[in-house]
Amino acid sequence: MTFKELNISDPILKALSSKNYEKPTPIQEQAIPVALSGCDLLGIAQTGTGKTAAFAIPLIQHLNKPEYKDRKREIKALILTPTRELAIQIDEFFRNYSQHTGLRHTVIYGGVGQKPQVDSLKRGTDVLIATPGRLLDLINQKYISLKFIKHFVLDEADRMLDMGFIHDIKRLLPLLPKERQTLFFSATMPDEIASLSETILSKPVKVEVAPVASVVDAIEQCLYFVEKPEKSKLLIDILHEEKEKAVLVFSRTKHGADKIARVLNRQGIYCEAIHGNKTQGARQRALTNFKSGKTRVIIATDIAARGIDIANLGMVINYDLPDVAETYVHRIGRTGRAGNSGTALTFCSQEEYTMVKDIQKLTGKKLNRKELENRN
Repeated sequence: MTFKELNISDPILKALSSKNYEKPTPIQEQAIPVALSGCDLLGIAQTGTGKTAAFAIPLIQHLNKPEYKDRKREIKALILTPTRELAIQIDEFFRNYSQHTGLRHTVIYGGVGQKPQVDSLKRGTDVLIATPGRLLDLINQKYISLKFIKHFVLDEADRMLDMGFIHDIKRLLPLLPKERQTLFFSATMPDEIASLSETILSKPVKVEVAPVASVVDAIEQCLYFVEKPEKSKLLIDILHEEKEKAVLVFSRTKHGADKIARVLNRQGIYCEAIHGNKTQGARQRALTNFKSGKTRVIIATDIAARGIDIANLGMVINYDLPDVAETYVHRIGRTGRAGNSGTALTFCSQEEYTMVKDIQKLTGKKLNRKELENRN
């Protein structure tokens, strides 16, 4: 199937063609017709499946209709997402897909001064992409009204729960018009998220693609048993061997990410770390450098890594194992995207072995063990 067969309008097809996007992913193929019909949607899809386009394309098509274009610049669509990086990434998608429509979109998030964002809002916008904290702040300051919202997207709902944003969402919901279309996306459906979906969706169509336990077949998953003091040496050896690949290294903590970056830079392997203690400017510069190829290696915590979307990311390394098995699937899903192959390496110390067993139970796949003595 092609995008044209999904009855997408010519301005959007032109934008997709300029990016060489011809065939929709499974989540796009199933979700776009539902969203275009005006129905509420419950989408269960993990990262890397193309869900941003699954809601961005229908929203642009809806808002580009004459009945919307005749109105003044009021916020007609709200997209709520948990992190700054994701908000910026979604804004980039809207810039690409709406370039031939004349629609305006604005992104707001915390960690930076609000004046440029407020100035953009004052000029008028059709689509608002926001993180919960900054959105509530600007609503309280009377810079934002949600009374004209026709389309509401809640993205990464389970991550919202993990980050403690559920109460913010519940504060926002009464401010939205009852007559609206809601698109609700989550990679997993814990009980609290399932309950939330029931309160905000009206007769939704459920679309489920690539459940969290599934792992892209194109990803080679390897496991090294290595104790903590030896992890840095193994990482350095691998990075020297894989000089042609862009590599994303996961650290469990912010302090750990900084420490890994210092060790690598002392060894002449230029890298940058991104995590919640970095300023937004520093995080965005690091991501830009990584995406452009200026930086080959980036060290990230799980929250900061949510905005990393690179089609040809060759390798993910789990320097530390995550706290929950589902996070492993999200991590390694950063590679093997858009039809490319990828490699995921996991460093496991003795105290982390229980998590490896949980991961293998969740995915139904045994990680391919590599022996350290065979690396010389």
